[in-house]
Amino acid sequence: MRKLLIVIDMQNDFIDGSLGTAEAVAIVDAVREKIRSYPPEDVIATMDTHGADYLQTQEGRNLPVVHCVKGTDGWQIRPELAALIDPANVYEKPTFGCTELAEDLKDYYENVEDFELELVGLCTDICVVSNALLLKAAMPEVRICVDARCCAGVTPAKHLAALETMRSCQIEVKGVRP
Repeated sequence: MRKLLIVIDMQNDFIDGSLGTAEAVAIVDAVREKIRSYPPEDVIATMDTHGADYLQTQEGRNLPVVHCVKGTDGWQIRPELAALIDPANVYEKPTFGCTELAEDLKDYYENVEDFELELVGLCTDICVVSNALLLKAAMPEVRICVDARCCAGVTPAKHLAALETMRSCQIEVKGVRP
């Protein structure tokens, strides 16, 4: 059985940039070790990607903090993680969930016997949960799990709430940290 790792939005702005948190900084080493535990060809990453007009978008009006503007340092995947990820396996996404990734994985799923997905990254309560639910809806029979030790939410309480939402939707949650 092939197992793929999906690294969600481990970008500078979400770690210690404009939307960074201490919890996000704290998971970087665990995410690096998780990536190293997979063959490089089985690691996929997403990047939150906005334009200079971010504040004029619906998301920007609801979250008026400029972040992950394409080409900026904040948009980059954390260097020690980016060095472990094949650039050909990176999906840029303009919103929380990556429909292109879900479509590509669904096509892959229809042509292989068995595989499973593991998700890690930021933020548990926004992009991780969005992608986990999108993938589960596209492939209800694929085992999907999230390693809570390698995720951080906007707040610790929102992190835990998102983990519970995923459990309710039959996404396995492992490694719950306090």
